[in-house]
Amino acid sequence: MTATARKIDTEATAISATRTGTVVMIAQRPARKIDLQKALAAICRNVLPPLVVLIALLGIWQIACSNPGATLPPPSQVWIDSYDLIAAPFFDYGPQDIGLAWRVLVSLERVAIGFGLAAIVGVFLGAVVGQSVWAMRGLDPIFQILRTVPPLAWLPLSLAAFQNSNPSAVFVIFITSIWPVIINTAVGVRNIPDDYRNIARVLRLNPLEFFIRIMVPAAAPYIFTGLRIGIGLSWLAIVAAEMLTGGVGIGFFIWDAWNSSRLSDIIVALAYIGVTGFVLDKLVALLGNVITRGTAKN
Repeated sequence: MTATARKIDTEATAISATRTGTVVMIAQRPARKIDLQKALAAICRNVLPPLVVLIALLGIWQIACSNPGATLPPPSQVWIDSYDLIAAPFFDYGPQDIGLAWRVLVSLERVAIGFGLAAIVGVFLGAVVGQSVWAMRGLDPIFQILRTVPPLAWLPLSLAAFQNSNPSAVFVIFITSIWPVIINTAVGVRNIPDDYRNIARVLRLNPLEFFIRIMVPAAAPYIFTGLRIGIGLSWLAIVAAEMLTGGVGIGFFIWDAWNSSRLSDIIVALAYIGVTGFVLDKLVALLGNVITRGTAKN
């Protein structure tokens, strides 16, 4: 029996069963089998190269800093001196005696507030600048000037304005991360195809509906590019701000370790900062890929 004949016979059986009221069991599709060989190959492609490079760098570091006159500790000494920070990141023995994971979470809380505000305000202002020629002519030069100001240059003004270190640090994060969001959103809005604008006119969408239903989805790849840049700048800014404002964040820990000549602790803290920044960037990129369905600008 040919494939066509089998198909016709199956359909006839189904129709007959429907008419007579009998139940016909439909064979389930076999479950997809995971190709272990391909999975292992993918893991090797993504994990082995950076792992090999990391081992090579650690080896070079160990050799270069093992001399008696070396000013930096080798990896083996860092492991011995800062074992508690590495093995137990969540210990809590008091207000200032906590693990690095807790300190990172404190810093992340400030980043979440400052960057969240920057994302909301930045997308709105970017949409205004991108949509209005007059707004672009009036605001864009000011934005271009303000974005070149170093993050820590804003700290004295924020301390004078808020009289408190925590909102001052949040403001530094906000003012540092907002500019790439504004600029990329404005570029995305200016690149919206004219066909989309014509459809909005035909549907008689009001400005709010046009912003939500057309402008934001069309400019989303550019917006998330700005958000990825902004989250990186936020993490850089909070570490620098905490060195001067104090508290229990990861930045103040580095400054305190320097004052106590604990170089091994500083190196471990830098590793925490780098890994956390990497994870933040990947999370924003993943969110952008999900929302824009993989069309985000890289």
